[in-house]
Amino acid sequence: MISLRANVRLRINSTQVSYLTLSAYFDYGDLKYLFFMMVMSLYMLIVCANVFLIVVICMNRSLHEPMYLFLCSLFVNELYGSTGLFPFLLVQILSDIHTVSASFCFLQIFCLYSYGSVEFTNLAIMSYDRYLSICCPLQYNTHMTSNKVAMLIAVTWFYSFLIVVVTTSLSSSLQLCGNIIEKLVCTNYAIVKLACSDTRVNNIYGLTVTLLTVFGPVILIFYTYMRILKVCFSGSQQTRQKAISTCTPHLVSLLNFCLGACFQIIMARFDVKIAPSMLNMFLSLYYLIFQPLVNPVMYGLKMSKIRTLCKNLVISKGLSILL
Repeated sequence: MISLRANVRLRINSTQVSYLTLSAYFDYGDLKYLFFMMVMSLYMLIVCANVFLIVVICMNRSLHEPMYLFLCSLFVNELYGSTGLFPFLLVQILSDIHTVSASFCFLQIFCLYSYGSVEFTNLAIMSYDRYLSICCPLQYNTHMTSNKVAMLIAVTWFYSFLIVVVTTSLSSSLQLCGNIIEKLVCTNYAIVKLACSDTRVNNIYGLTVTLLTVFGPVILIFYTYMRILKVCFSGSQQTRQKAISTCTPHLVSLLNFCLGACFQIIMARFDVKIAPSMLNMFLSLYYLIFQPLVNPVMYGLKMSKIRTLCKNLVISKGLSILL
């Protein structure tokens, strides 16, 4: 009888969780205004850089090629992921009470996780595009048609949104026995750890999605770059230069994202504290903060066609303002 009452009380308490507390924040004092300005500046820089490159690609018909259209999709995703993170951080930095509603928490989980899935899938498709361009140049236009490019971009976004909708739906149906998350943002695993109901379905689905979303693209990327390296070693100097100029930004972006995602997964899953608390918080958000900044910088500086068009656009706009 006592255990039955305890179970009933537990169920009642679990259904009353309408807000969640983010305990990783602490009182910054007057430094919070400095942090606010730093985060705001970084957010504005990310928005300006990505919007600028999206406009450059959309306005120039010479950039309406598969590689640049995939880049445009990547830049749109950077804006999407940054918008799911930075405004929330800015509010929390200035706030004295670090609580969010449960519904907003699940919305943030959807935004950040779908951003990560789109990012990884988009990078895998870009590696496939580079493989076709370098290893099969004569058949490239046949294989990578405009319809196929549109289909690949649509599938990337639809697939990512679909799997994350299922993830958030499974987590939102859990009965929670607490409301304190030791994070700066809402994460799905942190919510699952608060559950007092059965989480086997969540764990099995999470493992399956991880295998499909991570290992599938990794195998594709590894295969394509092995083929690209083989062609580079056996090809002409022109082929090697083309491969280096187009693949270097992609590899830097891929390694940066994988490094940040690994930090986040290790620190979330295993509660690893590898550094002081401030640095741990920074590392947990590294892939969300710096990936949207690294991509436009790398592609804007390393890809000569984009760099030239950006220069021409800035110079023409500057002259029109002066005149």
